[in-house]
Amino acid sequence: MKEDFYDILGVSKQASEAEIKKAYRKKAIQYHPDKNPGDQTAEANFKKAAEAYEVLSDSKKRAQYDQYGHAAFEGGGFGGGGMNMEDIFSQFGDIFGSAFGGGFGGFGQASRRAKGSDLRIRVTLNLDEIVNGVEKKIKVKRKVQAPGIQYTNCNSCQGTGQVMRVTNTILGRMQTAAPCSACGGSGKTIANRPAGADANGMITEDETVSIKIPAGVEEGMQLKVGGKGNAAIGNGVSGDLLVLIQEEAHPKFIREGRHLHYDLYISIAEAALGVSKEIEMVSGKVRIKLEPGIQSGKTLRLRAKGIPDINGYSKGDLLVHVNVWTPKTLTREQKNFFQSMLGDSHFEPNPSQSEKSFFEKVKDMFA
Repeated sequence: MKEDFYDILGVSKQASEAEIKKAYRKKAIQYHPDKNPGDQTAEANFKKAAEAYEVLSDSKKRAQYDQYGHAAFEGGGFGGGGMNMEDIFSQFGDIFGSAFGGGFGGFGQASRRAKGSDLRIRVTLNLDEIVNGVEKKIKVKRKVQAPGIQYTNCNSCQGTGQVMRVTNTILGRMQTAAPCSACGGSGKTIANRPAGADANGMITEDETVSIKIPAGVEEGMQLKVGGKGNAAIGNGVSGDLLVLIQEEAHPKFIREGRHLHYDLYISIAEAALGVSKEIEMVSGKVRIKLEPGIQSGKTLRLRAKGIPDINGYSKGDLLVHVNVWTPKTLTREQKNFFQSMLGDSHFEPNPSQSEKSFFEKVKDMFA
């Protein structure tokens, strides 16, 4: 079971943005690989702290985590889980300032590689796909290295992608790094550029990407497919494909979180006599029994007939809202029926057996 992100940073769930940032700064200094060479436990804690900060420092991701926990980042990677060292060191400019932008010492230098840009697409799901989960095959246009491209090490940084310098910091004298301006941090320059390639030696190709979307996703959630963005120059890391989830409106059901709402319309006769109704669900059908004398506005709750929680442990409910339909026009026979009802001092909301017999005689008039 994964550790709680708040526990990893040692803050409460009510912690402010400044408190979260301060806590991460402390953990990053404590567990940084340059301060703990060869210590695998420290490196693991370093990555955990970075992943926790990456989620909790983003208001949208934090809201998803508070609602769904780690499940919000599973099934393909909602938010930004699964960080590598390039992702982690990219945070440092914000946390420690430019002096720490490229990491600490040789570890930062060795781990830093150019990263391709991310791609963003939208995927619209219907209610059936949201309830059951779905695998989508999406065609995307992404930049890849042109066939036959050749790179050589950058002369300015000797292929490291960084320019190193020594800086006095709160931890003493630290060797820090900044991206090489000559090669943009890739460490490579193009030796020959094939025809049709852009300035970075890239061409655009169509690729079909398979995306597994778990059941229970919601409008506005973002799915990350690692490495399916644009390629990077040289041996860099490809960017990610970010998939924004959109929901298609359903003609019968209205979604509210994990619950579904359904308006059921019945006639006056059905309300008075009671009736059995079949509701067409997203998957299958369900039959409900309405007791005689049911009132308009009554809500029936069908347990576990709604949408699965994204972690798969439970399901929401189906709330059936009963609406008694009143006819706008009446035949003479129907008018006489209602007039007799108005004059019947024995009429009660729950009809007696004799009243039921009377209703049954006119049931066809209002069915």
